[in-house]
Amino acid sequence: MMADKSLTAIGLMSGTSMDGIDAAVLRTDGERVASFGPSLSIPYNAAFRNRLRACLGRDPVGDTEAEAVAEILTGYHVDAVRRLISENGVNPETVDVIGFHGHTVWHRPDQGITRQIGNGGRLARDTGIAVVSDFRVNDVAHGGQGAPFAPLYHAALSWNYEKPLAVLNIGGVANVTWISADGGLCAFDTGPGNALIDDWVRRFDEGEMDLGGHLAHAGHVDEDALAELLDNPYFPRAYPKSLDRDDFDLSSVAHLSLVDGAATLTAFTASAVERAVHLLPAPPNRWLVCGGGRHNPAIMAALRRLLIEPVEPAEMAGWQGDALEAQAFGFLAVRSLKGLPLSLPSTTGVRQPTTGGVLHPAVGN
Repeated sequence: MMADKSLTAIGLMSGTSMDGIDAAVLRTDGERVASFGPSLSIPYNAAFRNRLRACLGRDPVGDTEAEAVAEILTGYHVDAVRRLISENGVNPETVDVIGFHGHTVWHRPDQGITRQIGNGGRLARDTGIAVVSDFRVNDVAHGGQGAPFAPLYHAALSWNYEKPLAVLNIGGVANVTWISADGGLCAFDTGPGNALIDDWVRRFDEGEMDLGGHLAHAGHVDEDALAELLDNPYFPRAYPKSLDRDDFDLSSVAHLSLVDGAATLTAFTASAVERAVHLLPAPPNRWLVCGGGRHNPAIMAALRRLLIEPVEPAEMAGWQGDALEAQAFGFLAVRSLKGLPLSLPSTTGVRQPTTGGVLHPAVGN
């Protein structure tokens, strides 16, 4: 009988929607998932979210405000790990590694730059657990886009599912992983996910998101505005390709009412996915949707109108949709420890399969 080579990891994710931190436990050998553990989400308070949002779109290096925000962000992550452990009876001595993504504030891969803020050394020191951080940097340094970074985890989850399969993650930005019958992968950002919709709702002081898709359902799509949004050279460009959260703006819908703008931006998110279908090597048998966007009935309805294949939330495959991205970075942390690739030429455009991550040993190790 072969020895179990699995490690226990905690994955952490602070995504482009800026709603908070997801944390999740899993056990994996970096190839397959042996078991899933508990998970939780911790929301950011409004004041911190505003400070974090103000850091977007600029290089944080040498920026004192970004450094201060990074320390607060790290404190949130320390709290997330401690709560995940204490509230679920996890023995911290059984956790081998934490995968700490940090928060992306500046993503310009064509300039060789991707910046995620957060202090991995402090997280290791304050939790007493080894941390892997800076997952994307090595990929970008070797010619990759630095995103998407979850495809290898999607492949590990779906090894026994009928293919071709498309996994669509709708966070602030949306991305797709396409998996062939023989396990081949391609991946790229499709376009905006929730970010523009969230920014639009916030502009009207109507909260942080279109909760339940109610605003979009009440409005009408402005076809001229939608056509203007879709008239962007990004969409027909061949993959690999990736986006920064702020690569699109609200100028095309600025003249619309709250509900019509929400409807038009929702249609934009779904239409960008439909455009992506034409770039895939072959149509998928079905779409599995993860990320916060799957909770928005208006987005899901728009996808089902535009896509021929079945569109289902990730839970239909038995996956834990709210924890999936956090799990992915726990999985990638284990791969980093084992020297396995985190990205491939077909997922990020990196020149060859490339490992990465920076290890911060636990204090005393």
